[in-house]
Amino acid sequence: MKTIKLEDTYLYRYREAIRSGEIKAGLEIIMELDNLIKDFHDPQYRYEVKEAYIRIDFIETFVKLTKAPFYSKPMKLLLWQKALIEVAYSFKMKSLDSGEWVDRFQEILLIISRKCGKTETIAALMLAELFLGNDGSDIVCSGTNDNIADICYQAVDTMRLMIDPKQVRTWKNQKGIKCLLNNNKMFKLSDSSRNKEGRNIDFAGIDEIWALLDDGIYKPIQQSTSTKDSYKIFMFGSEGLVDNGFLDQTKEEYQKIIRNEVETESSKRKLPWIYSMDSESEVWETNAEGINPNWEKANPSIGAIKKWSYLRDRVDEARTSAKDRIMTLSKDFNFKVANSASWLMEEDLAYSAVYDLEDFRGAICLGGVDLAETTDMCSAKLLLMKAGDKTKYIYQMYWIPESKLTDSDDRLEGAIYKEWAQKGILRIHEGNEVDISKIADWFAEVYKEYGLRLYKCGYDQKFSNEFIKRMEEYQFECEMVIQNRYVMSLPMKLAEKDIKDGLVNMNDNPIDRWCLKNTAVQLWDTGHQMPIKVKGKKGKRIDGAVSLIIAYEMLRRYRTEFMNSL
Repeated sequence: MKTIKLEDTYLYRYREAIRSGEIKAGLEIIMELDNLIKDFHDPQYRYEVKEAYIRIDFIETFVKLTKAPFYSKPMKLLLWQKALIEVAYSFKMKSLDSGEWVDRFQEILLIISRKCGKTETIAALMLAELFLGNDGSDIVCSGTNDNIADICYQAVDTMRLMIDPKQVRTWKNQKGIKCLLNNNKMFKLSDSSRNKEGRNIDFAGIDEIWALLDDGIYKPIQQSTSTKDSYKIFMFGSEGLVDNGFLDQTKEEYQKIIRNEVETESSKRKLPWIYSMDSESEVWETNAEGINPNWEKANPSIGAIKKWSYLRDRVDEARTSAKDRIMTLSKDFNFKVANSASWLMEEDLAYSAVYDLEDFRGAICLGGVDLAETTDMCSAKLLLMKAGDKTKYIYQMYWIPESKLTDSDDRLEGAIYKEWAQKGILRIHEGNEVDISKIADWFAEVYKEYGLRLYKCGYDQKFSNEFIKRMEEYQFECEMVIQNRYVMSLPMKLAEKDIKDGLVNMNDNPIDRWCLKNTAVQLWDTGHQMPIKVKGKKGKRIDGAVSLIIAYEMLRRYRTEFMNSL
């Protein structure tokens, strides 16, 4: 027996608002809403809204928001939030164990873009459970680490203190928060917590689900519910930068549920609520105001919480920055983006500026070398500047062993080594490897011919012994530049900005252009980045990009001394 007409539900109102065009929504959420409306009429389910509406009323009556610019303002739920809460709590099905009608949905996957109110939504539901849940309930704020788990926990605690400032009905200690009215308790549990087993959880919120590498926190929570009929596990967050992590596996499972590709009993208890774009073109195609109304598909709170202008600015930045492009597509539009993408755009590489090295005779310069393996390409760079000129002038040389001339992978990716050697911009060594001491000889050769004085030269520690010995013989000062994300990140960002601003003159060197085109940027959620090869392309060389970044690291370390010498 249904306790409400379909037309009176938030589920139906939400679907109709999408159908009328009042709300923009992606195909995945539309398909799931249609599935749920179909299930509304399925006799194996009931739709009883009492528990859902008690929570909605509690939230809108008592809960206040915790973050500026909305701090202490009453929480008024948007239609998507009401529909989600209603569906999560209203669908009932018969229990296999007791034969009674119990909550159908036990696990909910909410994929939604950042800054759309997801944490406040789940925190408000947790607070409602603390006051309204079954007596003796355990409520958990969870995440991959304590800091992530603490975000939702602190939001609940702030909401609690606005309702109960004198802590008459609730109290908090180091272990957690307790409601004195019903003995319900809330605590934090992260992937790094000890003693994750042995819990008895009724409600869990797993924040930033994209950051989970595996099911190390999810499984203990799920297994702790074995005595419950109507537990809730809300897994929520945006897309992220972890490849083959827990979210990838979970999202694939829930997308199959949306497409009706699985009909197991366990799949009936799982609710997908995924906000996604239908195509990437919807991100980049904008109107005269610089926006696209379809952005709402992945951002259901846009206009009410998240600002259109914010999203417009992020898209503008993403058009010209690989790092911003990765972050914006994943965090603001929920695209699964590998944590690496092309470093530079095609237009960034369309440079044609040249210079005459004779103009720098007797100048001070900085160096960078990527020695790589002696059986592979090696690269050296000199970075020169002029007083009153922000341009970095790059003089370069490349080396390969003779055996690379027949490498089919390299040829397929655009390498024309013989032609480059004839132009004098690449040197071919006999045999199967490069004698890297010859790279040191090149620095001495440039000094002898043009008087270019090498102030500092950066190098990676790998394969460097013979190079260092020869550089010491020439009394050139070298400094190690470790090729990891912590060291390479900042000079890579500096080089990218200068290239995009037209402040790097590489003398129209085609090998530099080839290497830069082959370079991808790998990004971490900490903001660090480093150069890597474009995936799946064995013959793509990035040595020229790496030596440039190392030269920029020398400029970063010794900018003052170097600039004073010009």
